[in-house]
Parts: sequence; C-alpha cells; structure tokens
Amino acid sequence: MFMMPVAVSRLFAPIGLSLAAAALLSACSSLGDASATAQPQVADAELDAYAAMPNGPGSGDYPAIMEVDPSLPDHVIYRPADLSPFQNSKLPVVVWGNGGCSADAASSRLHLLEMASHGYLVIAAGQILSGPGAPDARETVALPAADGALPDAAVTAADMVAGIDWALAENARRDSPYFQRIDPQRIAASGRSCGGLLALRVAADPRVDAVVVHNSGTFPIGNKLMVGGVEGSRALLDGLHTPVIYIMGGDTDIAWQNALDDFAAIDTQPVFLASEDVGHGGTFRQPNGGEGAQVAVAWLDWQLKNSSDAGKLFTGEECGLCTKPGWTVMRKSIPGETK
Repeated sequence: MFMMPVAVSRLFAPIGLSLAAAALLSACSSLGDASATAQPQVADAELDAYAAMPNGPGSGDYPAIMEVDPSLPDHVIYRPADLSPFQNSKLPVVVWGNGGCSADAASSRLHLLEMASHGYLVIAAGQILSGPGAPDARETVALPAADGALPDAAVTAADMVAGIDWALAENARRDSPYFQRIDPQRIAASGRSCGGLLALRVAADPRVDAVVVHNSGTFPIGNKLMVGGVEGSRALLDGLHTPVIYIMGGDTDIAWQNALDDFAAIDTQPVFLASEDVGHGGTFRQPNGGEGAQVAVAWLDWQLKNSSDAGKLFTGEECGLCTKPGWTVMRKSIPGETK
C-alpha cells in the first residue's frame, strides 16, 4: 500500500553526521538564527568505531577499492578492483558531493564502496582525510566562526563536474585502464546534506541521467542565504531533467522539511521520497552504508541499468519500499503511484 511520510516538523535534532553538515544545513533552515541551530558533538566512541571500520569491499559482485588517481589528484575514486568484466558491460559513473561540502572524500567511504561493488565508478571530490591510513582517522569537522559565519565549502559543483569530464576523457584515452569501459550515457549525481545541494546543481548538466539526494533539500527562493558559499535556492530544481530520489532520515532529519518542500515543488520529473527514521546522519556509518546505500544502489540500477528487479522497489501499488518495515514513501509520476 502507499504510505505517507511521518508527521512534518522543523526539528533540529541530534545527528550522526559531521558538525559541518549540521551547521551548513540547519543555519539556512533557520534563516541565520545561530541560537536555534546548535548541534551536540557526535560521541567519540561512534567516531572512533567508524574510523576503525575497514575499507570495503562492499557486498556486490565486484569487490571495490578506493584510490587516488595521479591524473585526478583532488578526487577519490571508488571502483571495482578488477575492471576486466567491464569491456562489454560498461561502468556507469556517479559523482558525489561530500557531507558538509567538506574536502573529506572518505567521509562516506562505506556507502561509496558499496555502490562501487555493484559495478559503478564513483568519483568524490576531495581527499582521503579520514578512515584507515588517514592522518586523522576521524571525519574532519568545520565549525562556524564565533560570529556564526559558516565556513566556505571546500568542494563545489564544479569539482563534481570535473569528475565527469575526467571519466569521459579516460574512457577515450587508449592507455587508460578505463578505456572503453565507461558508458557516457549513464551518469548520476549524488550527495549528502550540503553535498546533496551540489548534486542538485550538477543535475542541470545535460550528461546527467539520474539524481540521488541524501538528507538534503533546497531553501525558498526568497532566502538569500548561501550554504557555506553554495547556493541552496529552490531555483536549483528548475535544472532537473531526470528522475530524482530523496533518501531521508525522518522528521528528526534537519533537512526533512526542505525535502518535503522540494517534493511538493517538483512537477516536471518523476520524484520519489524514501524515509527511514535514522536522523540526519542516515546509515552512512553502518557496514556497507546500511539500508540507505541499498536504496541508492537500487535506484541507480533501475535508472541507469534498466533493471526491472531493482525497479520493483519503487514501482507498483505495493512497491518494495512501500511495504518495507521502517520506511515511508511519497511518489509522483512513478509507475504504480497512488493518487
């Protein structure tokens, strides 16, 4: 059956994400009222446990690795370790925006490794600043200044677009390990929190074929605030030319209302909103990225690989997520949508 989302509210609740993401999103949600946006520190034990979790290989058919390619030093690549299976079945590309728009391209590493293990080339702007082998194993945290000013975004939508450009160039370069192993017709933009806004900006690129937004949403056009130097206006939705999914953390997710407003505003493309009551931090720190990663991979498999099995999670009157315990959904222009 079709399930409506949980009750709407503007709660700024404790989160399991970096303080940068909380500050960047909640500051704009409250139109700059710093007193309304204070967020508690994430428990040290949680940060230490996540930092100690090994990198991959994910649960898909293609054990994944993360690496920095010398030809793209300001990005981190997540890919199947063995590229030989993709001479015929080409790799789709996913460009990723980090939580907090931070430079820590390893902050969502378990999620991105899981995605790569299902046969995707995932490119995150930034560097490996946390996790095993990093100088500081914990995720980097950027705090607002004493006057409440937000830190500038360390990565931008242009950095994500640079990832697309690099992948397509590598696909055409004869001595590249990716030569003719990438499908230029299957490209997605995705991101988390502030990085979700970057993904919505990149969504306007005509090469993008699918969009996945995690724990994020835009702000009213009349809101002149910028999110750490990143425009978050609802005008970003005008650039959508592909289906989009919002994967949210319920009404304790600080971006919950933003996502609901986006869902209401999008009327030119199919949109799916899936929510699990896990808060703004999502399931990114869970093994293999948790259920949030599973939903994201299924959406990409449906949109980019035309997988009818994956599509069953989203389509039909009793879609897989519609009846999955712990999840609520909203749909528009999705097959099987309940009016």
